[in-house]
Amino acid sequence: MKFLDEAKVYIRSGDGGAGCVSFRREKFIEFGGPDGGDGGRGGDVWAECVDGLNTLIDYRYQQHFKAKVGVHGMGRNLAGGKGDDVTLKLPVGTQIYDEDGETLIADMTHVGQRVQLARGGNGGFGNAHFKTSTNQAPRRANPGLEGLERWIWLRLKLIADAGLVGLPNAGKSTFLAAVTAAKPKIADYPFTTLHPNLGVVRSDGREFVLADIPGLIEGAHEGVGLGVRFLGHVERCRVLLHLVDGTQEDPAEAYRIVRGELDAYGDVLAEKREVVALSKADAIPEDELEKIKRKLAKACGHTPLVLSAATRVGVEAALRAIGRIIDEGKLEDPNMHPSAKPEPWRP
Repeated sequence: MKFLDEAKVYIRSGDGGAGCVSFRREKFIEFGGPDGGDGGRGGDVWAECVDGLNTLIDYRYQQHFKAKVGVHGMGRNLAGGKGDDVTLKLPVGTQIYDEDGETLIADMTHVGQRVQLARGGNGGFGNAHFKTSTNQAPRRANPGLEGLERWIWLRLKLIADAGLVGLPNAGKSTFLAAVTAAKPKIADYPFTTLHPNLGVVRSDGREFVLADIPGLIEGAHEGVGLGVRFLGHVERCRVLLHLVDGTQEDPAEAYRIVRGELDAYGDVLAEKREVVALSKADAIPEDELEKIKRKLAKACGHTPLVLSAATRVGVEAALRAIGRIIDEGKLEDPNMHPSAKPEPWRP
């Protein structure tokens, strides 16, 4: 299935049904009187978070969603029925923005969450509603109110416990394939990964979701390369595993480039806890490994891990370091406590 993480769609709620002008006319009944029913309310537009989806690809082929209009009122005081609603099925992690692309309407973070995006128009009153002692035969009824229409942006930000970051060809996809059942594309050229990949890691009795995003290059926070489009997918991660290719000319400079892009993106990523690891250790001579490790330690401020996803050397140590930070984050987050109840969404 093709990955799509952004879509613009048009929504419109249903118009309300018109009220009816009708009079009771039956044989042997001299004074019938008005009996026009009210129109039904138009259908609403809802957004619902469902399980089993991980992309917005459905909204590439359909961008217009319109709810049904309310049924018109009828004689014999029969009110019209409500128009059918329309529901946008969204994957977990989708954010809904107004047409300006900046005003957040809703953040869909858990399965079953429902948000009303557009309310249907009210139905009009029939002539029976206007009957009074001085106006016993009203000949007017109200039309239904029009529904609401708007354009909205859907943006998917994957929900993962940990995220992989680094320059292109730093070994992120190889690491993901080594520790999970995911099968990302792996090749010896940059930008092999063109869209985010998710995998479930099972290590030391714990289980967490790991996200791999396309490689970052200098200027990624401004849209250079594939960076800014996919940096949002690691916003929700508790920890970042920063892989630095040890076989390149200057690993310390590679770390500074990616670190600078994360800091420039904003506080959301700048404040994330980070585990730095020197990757492709199996391809580095022993006499050079310690020298590279010291340079990288000077750049990042602490001793980096050393690993090789191909030979699995150091992989378990990296997973344990990530797992410890995730566990600490769950203890610090009051929403993760068993007795905590999630707060309802408020506009």
